[in-house]
Amino acid sequence: MRDAVGSVRSVLLLGGRSEIGLAVVERLVHEGARKVVLAARGGAEAPHSLAALEPEVHSLDFDAALHETHCGIVAAAAELVGDLDVVVDAFGVLGDQAAYEADPVSAARDSAVNYTGHVSVDLAVAARLREQGHGTLVVLSSVAGVRTRRFNYVYGSAKAGLDGFAQGLADALHGTGARVLVVRPGYVPTQMSRHVDPAPFPATPGQVAAAVARGLRTGAHTVWAPPVLWPLFTVLRALPRPLWRRLSR
Repeated sequence: MRDAVGSVRSVLLLGGRSEIGLAVVERLVHEGARKVVLAARGGAEAPHSLAALEPEVHSLDFDAALHETHCGIVAAAAELVGDLDVVVDAFGVLGDQAAYEADPVSAARDSAVNYTGHVSVDLAVAARLREQGHGTLVVLSSVAGVRTRRFNYVYGSAKAGLDGFAQGLADALHGTGARVLVVRPGYVPTQMSRHVDPAPFPATPGQVAAAVARGLRTGAHTVWAPPVLWPLFTVLRALPRPLWRRLSR
């Protein structure tokens, strides 16, 4: 398989300061990737842990809200490193539900980042991978989008849209040599989630990265981190709504 982990030479990270995204990049560099592009608003520097591995690192200014620039960002990344073997879509905003209810404008603004920004840039990535005839788009979804919950339904609904979009995109790319890997982590303790109460079955960024690497190696279309979330949410999706409503997390 051309885009199995051992043959990955280049990685583009959309959301160049994402702790989970950087953990995925580091894992792929450990396993042989040598060219990295970090795309983030204002650009992004490689953290020490990544720089110490001595890959070739480039930085691009990427704004999820500027949809008209997204095709150019993907093209610029390809100009820097050649074919894009893996593109990791890891940007997003994890806001506060109560704050969103008090300020609908902020809810709409963040939802646009968490959904329509991905639609725009992922379609640009898909066109590039289709043209190459190989490559994997890794989309960081969330269990929050599997079934939205009352304590974070603004964020969860955007993730639900992204998850559905990514699955449809995967089907659209079938047979082209390009593919999509959807990643569904549970609670991951990071700087972005520091204001959120911990949830059962957490995963570290490193554990999510290991799941991604395993998914690339096996050709999976979806991975859960930790894996126990798959059978758990199979049951929870069928839970009667009055019981679902009572869940605190």
